[in-house]
Amino acid sequence: MAETAGNHLCDQSPAAVRLRVPERSQVEMKFESVDDLVKADHPVRVVWRVVETLDLSAFCEPIKARAGSGGRDATDPRLLVALWLYGCIRGIGSARELARRCDPEEGSRAFLWLCGGVSVNHHLLSDFRVEHAAALDRLFTNTIAVLVKQGLVKVTRIAQDGTRVRASAGASSFRRASTLACLQQEAAAQVEALKRLLEDSRASAGLSARQRAARERAARERAARIGKAIEQIPQLQQRQDRLARRMSKKQKETKLKEPRVSTSDDEARAMKMPNGGFNPAVNVQLAVDTDSRAIVGVDVTNAGADSDQAEKMRQQVEERTGQKVSQHLMDGGFLVHDQIERAAAQGVLLFVPPKPPRKREKYGSQYQPRAKDSQAINDWRVRMGTTEAKEIYKQRAATVETANAHLKEHGMRSMLVRGLTKTKCVALWCALAYNVMMFARHLVG
Repeated sequence: MAETAGNHLCDQSPAAVRLRVPERSQVEMKFESVDDLVKADHPVRVVWRVVETLDLSAFCEPIKARAGSGGRDATDPRLLVALWLYGCIRGIGSARELARRCDPEEGSRAFLWLCGGVSVNHHLLSDFRVEHAAALDRLFTNTIAVLVKQGLVKVTRIAQDGTRVRASAGASSFRRASTLACLQQEAAAQVEALKRLLEDSRASAGLSARQRAARERAARERAARIGKAIEQIPQLQQRQDRLARRMSKKQKETKLKEPRVSTSDDEARAMKMPNGGFNPAVNVQLAVDTDSRAIVGVDVTNAGADSDQAEKMRQQVEERTGQKVSQHLMDGGFLVHDQIERAAAQGVLLFVPPKPPRKREKYGSQYQPRAKDSQAINDWRVRMGTTEAKEIYKQRAATVETANAHLKEHGMRSMLVRGLTKTKCVALWCALAYNVMMFARHLVG
């Protein structure tokens, strides 16, 4: 019938045409195992082979399903780790989308091969991604240790850069202290009113147990979010006071405003974004070994500026690798003279471009020593003016900036979780997936 209708569409042509027409009622018999879903050289098999070599004992420690005890079996951490790694490689940053790819009805063959018949949902995937922060951090360190042991990563020279990623907070969710106090009172009143409603059997007769629990949870979480936002106010006020001490009276009147905190994510901050506007965001810091291009350091902060991030990152890299950093490349946003002096005392050469002087006729070039500066600062100025230093500095953009761009295209374009701890977990998953993709054959071996 379908063929007749299909041919009828072309009956006006001089010669009859032959068409391939869908025949959906045809019964077929297929013999196929899950292992036949993907080819032998498919990238998902490489990810699984890497995961099989990883030490995931830290992910197993919280599991309560043990031999000799009742209850449902837990999902294998190897499967969940592999799903998130391969999901990040494929640019999937949403637990719901990852669950859809694993659905037997509409999922993709690679993810169905990974699952091997084990069902997963977005709650399980979402919880696993952010509930094992310490284990994930250890796993990231262990993979770097493997690369260090093989001589691929030396961190003699590292490059650092920060990128601002849109946070999971509404732009209109930021409130001042006075507004937060009013909202807190409203939330407390709402909790009490709901409590009285649920205690009244007649008024709440039409509510199911699930509806009762949902309303209680929503009221409780709203009050908790507002409480956390209020706790952030003193910290922001102290930061503003420090800024005020460095400003003139006119600048204070025009630039300083009363601190505001988001009621949806109290740890997000309004930051200047690449689009020129201000949005709720977090600052993701990456450090890359310039020789191997491996990501060796990850941090997430809510500071809009990068000026206080260099020393912390260098210390983190040295702790993860057990190696000494000798040269540290970063852009002008990290420039702090005190850090240059401390780095010099530690035997570390910083490669960061000096800012051109406002009065060139007085100070000359930014590479010329100045009488009022210390010896470490003058050495840095002279060093950055040399051709060799400029060639070394080019490696920063060619390594860490490309890694930042890669992570944004592979699951970190915007954060779908809230809080610095959870956003750091997302950044670690993306960085780990990047290293697995770059060094899979070395990690397997």
